[in-house]
Amino acid sequence: EYAEKILKAESRIEQREQELFVAVRDRVATQTARLLSTAEVLATLDTLAGLAELAVSRGYCRPRLVDEPILRLSEARHPVLDQVLPPGTFVPNDARLGGDDGTFLLITGPNMAGKSVFLRQTALLTIMAQIGSFVPAREATVGLADRIFSRVGASDEMRRAQSTFMVEMTEAANILNNATPRSLVILDELGRGTSTFDGVSLAWAITEHLHDRIGCRALFATHFHELAELEEKLPRLRNFNVLVHEGPQGIVFLHRISRGSATKSYGIHVAELAGIPREVLERARSVLAELEKHHLAQPDRATQGRGPRRPRVIQGSLFANTDDPILQALREVDLDRITPEQALEQLRRWQRELR
Repeated sequence: EYAEKILKAESRIEQREQELFVAVRDRVATQTARLLSTAEVLATLDTLAGLAELAVSRGYCRPRLVDEPILRLSEARHPVLDQVLPPGTFVPNDARLGGDDGTFLLITGPNMAGKSVFLRQTALLTIMAQIGSFVPAREATVGLADRIFSRVGASDEMRRAQSTFMVEMTEAANILNNATPRSLVILDELGRGTSTFDGVSLAWAITEHLHDRIGCRALFATHFHELAELEEKLPRLRNFNVLVHEGPQGIVFLHRISRGSATKSYGIHVAELAGIPREVLERARSVLAELEKHHLAQPDRATQGRGPRRPRVIQGSLFANTDDPILQALREVDLDRITPEQALEQLRRWQRELR
């Protein structure tokens, strides 16, 4: 008897709970519009209060928004790294795009030196300014951008059967097909996923297209030092590099963006910092020394008043001319008239000369 009463009581409790739940649900449903509106207002207030508190506590400045396609950031800082790093350790940098400062910044320098951080902080500060936030900088003038494009990082899409290089080219294609003169584009290490010749050629052509055809504001961080030659060809392109101090104890990354192109890549130094075994590093240095003997950089041509002379780089130019007599003879061969026997004899002659 008592067991039956308990079971009935539990059933009545569940039934009553369901009735109360439905009643509350229906009552709330009649106020859905007001609740959503209140939630939206509270979310906006929470966002604005958070931005205001951040601006006061971190010393942000009020950006000046203009309609011209320019960008002027003085002592700009990355909004995340500026908080997570110990106070006073983040190195601020200036960024100037548009007008006499050029619309395309080509940035060279070693890994870990700060190229990617500089690109990202420039894009992030532009976004922060356009949503109405103060920005981490001493002064900021931001020309409104209709779109911000980024080609950063390196990853593959195994689910889509896309390699790292395919993903890279797909993102680059999206930029080239959709960017406008009012857009801001950041490119980080474009062209690394293929051979050096293909990578440099694609990066070269994409740079020319962004500069000549689209004319948007762009920042391009690269290890292809050959691209620095474009400063002599493209009037709105400017070379910049990340400063490195070489001392008795090794290299120190200064994380400071400066005018001009990088003189070295410092890849072996970075590998040493990463913990690569000493014997591998020594072998790499010997191979590098041999390569430098055969691929010395060509002397720079006069810049004809377009900025400072580009420093020599320890990386061979892929587009250098040569006066090799064998190559010259090869160019002059008439393939439509030469017979197989004559071609074979000519090859033997060149082989003897090369030996």
